[in-house]
Amino acid sequence: MSQPLPEALAAVRAHLLDPDLLVRAVAGGRRRGSQPRWRRVELRYVDLKAGRHLQVTAYDETQAHTANHAVGDEAREAVDALLEEPFGNWHVETTTQSHQLRVTKKLEAVLHTSDRAAPVEADRGHDRGKDRLLPADDPVFRVLGLTDAQGRIKPSRQSKYRQVEEFLRLLAATLDDALEKGHLRRPTEDDPLRIVDLGCGNAYLTFAAQRYLGAVRGLPVVVTGVDVKEQSREHNSRVAEELGVQAEFVVGTIGGVELDPAPEVVLALHACDTATDEALAQAVRWGAQVVLAAPCCHHDVAAQLRAAPTPAPYALLTRHGILRERLADTLTDGLRAALLRIEGYRVDVVQFVESQHTPRNTMLRAVRTGAPDRAGSVRAEYDELVTSWAVRPRLAELLDAGRG
Repeated sequence: MSQPLPEALAAVRAHLLDPDLLVRAVAGGRRRGSQPRWRRVELRYVDLKAGRHLQVTAYDETQAHTANHAVGDEAREAVDALLEEPFGNWHVETTTQSHQLRVTKKLEAVLHTSDRAAPVEADRGHDRGKDRLLPADDPVFRVLGLTDAQGRIKPSRQSKYRQVEEFLRLLAATLDDALEKGHLRRPTEDDPLRIVDLGCGNAYLTFAAQRYLGAVRGLPVVVTGVDVKEQSREHNSRVAEELGVQAEFVVGTIGGVELDPAPEVVLALHACDTATDEALAQAVRWGAQVVLAAPCCHHDVAAQLRAAPTPAPYALLTRHGILRERLADTLTDGLRAALLRIEGYRVDVVQFVESQHTPRNTMLRAVRTGAPDRAGSVRAEYDELVTSWAVRPRLAELLDAGRG
């Protein structure tokens, strides 16, 4: 139920100015017709030699800017200045509750508050390198074998930990945006958000998503992992039991799995070659509102490029094998993005994680808006591209088969 915006912001202000209870707060998005100075801001209290301070980290398009404000007048001035910015949403975590404020198109506020299952302790340290969405000593990393007995990330698992962290940041930003703009319903305890991880393997990201969204954010979620191996189902079910989380794992192919009710969020991370296409086609068939897919390998279009004559004047791009393979990667994901746009999704192709951590670092991020390609411009560009290069994407075949 909506309420006057000043009233809701006053409630948020009280939490932001509580140096004992505030764990972390994040503001982002924008209100209709306005643009805040910062893309995103994060707030937390830290203990310095001079006493407790409110630490504000503000992000523009290129970098982060951090400032510390003494508790009292300085902190109040900093908070009031941020509350005047036209952010579209605020997420505030305290030691006992989670608060989510969304500004509607009518410039009213929808404020949702949920209680934590158990109180948490705020980290007031100021010398850590980066505020992690899931700290290294979280139980999920111990159970998955990423940390040692002291809760430290093992040297050989640093890249996996970084991958999980960056995935969670993308997932959080995408869900916040979809919730803010009404493209995704707000979950309740009686009707939790349904998330599926297609080709989940050992389910590192499945468990991390469940842990972050459920335990940290306080969002009611239920996760399902799908993999072709019975061994994966047995292993992941044991992990879920040890962690005490609500997660189900089923054996099946990406293209053949049936889930009822259908999931609203589909994850497909590093599914090889056309398995990514099968995951995207399943997401479309289910009408999933949010899709995050990190492709792995692009053999199908690469083989088609080798078999077909190169259109003029692009022979230089396919003469050398390494360039042809890179072109196949770009062409495949560009065509996938176009097909999803034709199906009513808003699509971004973003960097998943820095290349030094994994070379498979491209992610397709899609949110179903339902906006049709009225002018047919996306379809026209897509048709021209596949005709020029004489390729037939696997995703197009799967989507056509689903309509047949």
